[in-house]
Amino acid sequence: MAEPTPGETTHDAVLGGRLMLTQPKAGHRVGHDAILLAAAAPAAARRMMDLGAGVGAAGLAFLTRCRQAEGVLVEIDPTLADLARANAAANGLTARCRAVPADVTALGRPAGPPDVAAGDADLVLMNPPYNACATHNVSPHGGRALAHDATSDLLEGWVKSAYRCLAAGGTLCLIHRPQALAEILAALTGRFGAVELIPLFPAPGAPAARLIVRALKGRRTPPALLPGLVLAGGDGRPSAAAEAILRDAQPLA
Repeated sequence: MAEPTPGETTHDAVLGGRLMLTQPKAGHRVGHDAILLAAAAPAAARRMMDLGAGVGAAGLAFLTRCRQAEGVLVEIDPTLADLARANAAANGLTARCRAVPADVTALGRPAGPPDVAAGDADLVLMNPPYNACATHNVSPHGGRALAHDATSDLLEGWVKSAYRCLAAGGTLCLIHRPQALAEILAALTGRFGAVELIPLFPAPGAPAARLIVRALKGRRTPPALLPGLVLAGGDGRPSAAAEAILRDAQPLA
């Protein structure tokens, strides 16, 4: 099979065709994580930020489901930020959404992007890079590396940025690997509470492959482990609950 040409894109339908996304053919590709993250976010939110948005999948999926909300898509890669902006326009969301090319860790700081104000969001979505650079071979593809590779202090830096961006009582909603749970809780401590943990299982009886974490800024309530979601049945077919989220744009219960 021929290698994709640099800059080549594909046009893909998600949410059962409710959302169309243009994305690079090579490098990081939109998967279920972004859609599940968006489905886990509270529908009552009005001012959303998607940190590390890529082509905008999570943020745009949330705005497609929650039509009263507005959003900001923050992406450090200017090419992907341009695609996020184009995807918002292609899906009729320009009036409620803008894309900002910026480093997540600069948000809410005096020297950060002026169009992202501290305390301006009531919801932050976050799908941070989750592979520790010291424990695996970094992808030779730059876009894939930016999306997947994490330094040891990256997660805490992103959580701090989310804290600065959120208003008091605002919700942080992130997806990560379950193996990072201790690191996630450490980053949240002193900043977020009322933490809800939702494991995602690839099949019945299988260990969780992903973990969705919801937390409230400024709260001190202890964490709670909620019922998980099984993505596929024993026959390998998507579960009815997963289909409702991934195809029918339903929220994660």
